[in-house]
Amino acid sequence: MGAPAARAEELARHWVSAGHQVTVLTGFPNHPTGVVPAEYRKRLRRLVCRENWSDVNVVRTWLLPFPNRKAYERMLNYASFCVSAALSGMFVSRPDVIIATSPQLLVGLSGWWISVIKRVPFVFEVRDLWPESLAAVGMGAEGSLLHRVLGWIAGFLYKRSDHIVVVTPAFSGFLIRHWRVPAEKLSVVQNGVETGLFRPEAARPSLKKEIGAEGKFLVCYIGTMGMAHGLETLIEAATRLQSSNPQVHFLLVGEGADKERIVALAKDRGLHNITFLDQQPREQIPAFISACDAALVLLRKTELFKTVIPTKMLEFMACACPVILGVDGQAREIVEAGEAGVFIEPENVDALIEKILDLAKNPERCQRLGENGRRHILQYFSRERTAQEYLSVLAQII
Repeated sequence: MGAPAARAEELARHWVSAGHQVTVLTGFPNHPTGVVPAEYRKRLRRLVCRENWSDVNVVRTWLLPFPNRKAYERMLNYASFCVSAALSGMFVSRPDVIIATSPQLLVGLSGWWISVIKRVPFVFEVRDLWPESLAAVGMGAEGSLLHRVLGWIAGFLYKRSDHIVVVTPAFSGFLIRHWRVPAEKLSVVQNGVETGLFRPEAARPSLKKEIGAEGKFLVCYIGTMGMAHGLETLIEAATRLQSSNPQVHFLLVGEGADKERIVALAKDRGLHNITFLDQQPREQIPAFISACDAALVLLRKTELFKTVIPTKMLEFMACACPVILGVDGQAREIVEAGEAGVFIEPENVDALIEKILDLAKNPERCQRLGENGRRHILQYFSRERTAQEYLSVLAQII
């Protein structure tokens, strides 16, 4: 579940369709709840299992399953997979190239080790900047032991990789400036969207009635509820709007390390204009998006987050849903270039309320922004397009 898994799965399928052989070395399903599905528990005890998904070879290797909540549990989960993958990868057929994708960062060490054993090129895919991202959400302050250790691992991988693929141009510039990575060692392959899955036609009109929001302006937040997202801003906006503008309703779908706290905060404030739903199967997400009137993309206010492009933003645009974007920098440039939504200063409650009410009064504008977003995704961010760009990079490396 989540953007990292979606990127790997969708790229792999497109590469197979293009005539290539792809093997994915991963763990047993357990994210984000820490619960391994019943059908995988016996195979987990055997340590390794093999599957075939749409002609993609999948090798699942043992790990310690933990929920995505406490830091030490995540570290045990990450470290166990790092060791297990490094060992299991030694027995996978020799490939032409190995890609290790972060987060989490320890996956990079497994990929580097396997590339050494197999004597093949190692591509390190950077989807989050570590350890900088940790400090941006208030964990592992600069100078702390955790920050230094992760910094050492990141520097090691930047140096030892044969090539580095990043998901935004800003990441490339950051690595050149702060880590002295040679520009010729870097390629940008941005995130994309499966436009056949994420489309406006997948609407679920009955959803508003099911959650008690029939006839209301429904604003959704769909995705990870983590410490990086600053969802207190949403809760504060809902608190103010509950009495002044009861026609606005919020829908939050997903899991994450900060979900319990956010749910408790909403409960303590007696909010009945918010509906929380657990994580949904990916194929059902477009229906939820299409049933909403606007979609929120939020991150905390920090310089580092100006370099990111949230995948959920692209998916909202692909479903022709207008975006209320609380992320500056690269993400803002995309939304404004596509005229697909409105920007607010991150963590600015007043601005968020203003934009929600403005859109609620202008359904024609909402429709226009949504149509613009869909058009922009089809032109620049389809997964098929990014998969072909990635293949061009790999061909040059090999």
